[in-house]
Order: sequence, then C-alpha cells, then structure tokens
Amino acid sequence: MFYEFVYPLHTIPGFSALNVFRYITFRSAYAAITALIVCFVVGPPMIEWLRQVKLGQKVRAEGPQTHLSKAGTPTMGGILIVSSIVVPSILWGNLHSRPLWLALLATVWLGGIGFLDDYLRVVKGYPKGLLGRYKLAGQVALGLTIGAILIRWPEPGLGLTPTWTHVPFLKFHYVDFGILFIPFVILVITGTSNAVNLTDGLDGLASGLVAIAALTFAALCYLSGHHKFSEYLNIYFLSYGGELTVFCAAVLGASLGFLWYNCPPADVFMGDTGSLALGGALGTIAVLIKREFWLVLVGGVFVAEALSVMVQVASFKLWGRRVFRMSPLHHHFELMGWPESRVVLRFYIVGVLLALLSLSTLKLQ
Repeated sequence: MFYEFVYPLHTIPGFSALNVFRYITFRSAYAAITALIVCFVVGPPMIEWLRQVKLGQKVRAEGPQTHLSKAGTPTMGGILIVSSIVVPSILWGNLHSRPLWLALLATVWLGGIGFLDDYLRVVKGYPKGLLGRYKLAGQVALGLTIGAILIRWPEPGLGLTPTWTHVPFLKFHYVDFGILFIPFVILVITGTSNAVNLTDGLDGLASGLVAIAALTFAALCYLSGHHKFSEYLNIYFLSYGGELTVFCAAVLGASLGFLWYNCPPADVFMGDTGSLALGGALGTIAVLIKREFWLVLVGGVFVAEALSVMVQVASFKLWGRRVFRMSPLHHHFELMGWPESRVVLRFYIVGVLLALLSLSTLKLQ
C-alpha cells in the first residue's frame, strides 16, 4: 500500500526521500518490524481475551506426562500470526504482484482451515476437531488452485515453462514436471503445512524454526529477484522474486513476535491456525520461486518430524513395534530425558546449520 500511494510522491519537490520506498530491502525490513509491532500491540489483549473465555489447550493423555501442566494454556494464537503476516504484506508489498497475493491466499486459506479445526476441538469440544479427510481436502484444493493459476497465467519473464523447478547442487539443471506439476504443488504445500503442524509440540519450537526458514527463503527470494546478484551467482533470474522478500520478512517478524509469547513457558499456543498457515506460507514460497526441493534442506527438521510419525505408524501397523519412544521426533528426545528447552535449542541449532547449507548450494550447485 505504501509502495502504491507513498512512493509516487517522491517526484514532488521536497519529497525525494520517499524514493526509499521503492527498495525491496527497505520495505522488507519494515515489513518485519511492522509484524513485530502488531504482535506486541495485539498480543497481550488477545492472550488475555483467550484466557478469559477459557479457550485453553487440551493436552493428550497419551502424550508426555510433563505436558499435563500445559492444559488450559490459551490456544488459537495463530490468529495473531496470520494477522501479523497479512497486515505488513499489504502495507509494504507491491499490490500489483500476483505472487504476493498467492502467498497471502495460501496463508489465509490454511489459517482458516486450522481455525476451523481449533474451533471444533476447543470450543465445540470435538476430540478430533476437523476430521483429517476434510482438512486434507482443503489442503489439496489450495494446491490445485495455486498450481492451476501458475500454469494458466505464468509470470512474465519466466523464460522456461511454468512447470519447471530447480535441482539442488546442479547449476542450470531443471526438472519439468509437465502434467504432474499440479500434483507436485499439492504434495509440496500439503506436506509442508502438515510437517510444521506436527512440529508444533513444544514451546517455541515451530515458531523459532519457521523464523529461521523464513529468513532463509527471504534471502533466496531476494537473490533470485536481483538481476546482478543472480548473474553473479549464476542462478536463474526471477523478476518477481524480490517482491516475495517482503512477504518472507513479514513471516519472519510474525514468527519472532509470536515466539515472544510462545517461548518456554508458553503464554499461548498457535494451534492449527498458526502451524498450518506458516507451513503453507513456506511451501507456497518454495513453489513460487522454483525452489521446492530446497524445502528438504531449509526445513530439514520439519521433514524429520513428519518422517518420524510415518515411520512410527508404519512400523507399528506392520510389525507391532515402535521405532521411537514416541513420535513426533521431539517427544522421543523428551522421553530420553532431555529437558524441553534443550530439545528446542538443539533443534534450532540444526535448523540454522541446515539454513546455512541451503544458502551454500547457491555457489556449490
């Protein structure tokens, strides 16, 4: 909004300083700051309201016994996360950027599905919340919509077909999914949103890891959308990539702002409203900048968490045995005797290392 209405005023004598609004770096920085401000201003009254209306977390009896004390902690804090992403993105983004609107669509869409799930479980008292098949249907519908839009209306200057994607470590090698592109997009968005959702089991774990991933993708977006940097790194130039940096910065700010209240001991939980929205945002960004395979590196912890659940379920159904003491993976380490804060901090360290590895591939590939 500022880019649309404030930046044009720089041509007026005496207002040349407003030219700064055209720079991606300036708008991205202030998108992150705005997201933090929204969290700091809206967060306390929202948490107090959630506490007063008794929208508290229901802890699973089969979960770690140390989590029983968390019962009643306000949940559905993902409303704050989604708001802190949408508001800065609209204020500081280029409203003519279709990829920006697609990223916002994914965030709000999956945030809405998560909200319905939280509402049914917390307010209506349905133990399972929104049934898995309906949740999956909503995720598939989103992937189908985004995939179809990208094929039907490809971005100008894309150069190659809209169904291609980068291959890590192989410079200027691409995979063209052709008719499988839409199923691939569905898989990426659905998988990422569910992986972040599974990771959201310890105070501060998901929000901190998403902040690390958002910062990494902000760098990837900026480098891909900057002609000189992309030329220097010999990576494919995407003219629209830079504008997505603003969105990634908003996700970064929202995640850090929420972490302020979600760090141990948490004052509020994000619920599915936040975890599905954040996962969908990351997955959609990866699809838009053609870095889907980078999700395995950038979000390696999320991948490990999701795989631990699949391995555990498959092993128990096939052989009647458990591979892990409990899944997702963070619960396994808890039952090994690691304090919750140690699990979270060590997962952060792994997340940072994976982020650095992901960025290094820009020169190694």
